[in-house]
Amino acid sequence: MPYTVHQAKTNFSRLIKEAEAGKEVIVMRGKKPVAKITAIQPPPKPNVPFRLMGGYPDISWTPDAFDPLTDEELKEMGFDYLVDVPLTPMPEKPASEK
Repeated sequence: MPYTVHQAKTNFSRLIKEAEAGKEVIVMRGKKPVAKITAIQPPPKPNVPFRLMGGYPDISWTPDAFDPLTDEELKEMGFDYLVDVPLTPMPEKPASEK
């Protein structure tokens, strides 16, 4: 709907509400349109992948998922070179800490 500059200045808050409601407000100087008031569209939300725990509902695991692997499981996965490796003993505490 067209308004004169004087009407636009007098009723600016109402014109803003009209623009927010989706109407296009035209400001005229005499018979010449000089400005258009429209609502600004909010920017689109960025497409950020959701990577927090629980963000992938189709992925689950069993309670033993983090248990150490057995020798048979190591061999099945191709880690058979780890089966007969001697464990490294825990280092002894220095005499100053005993």
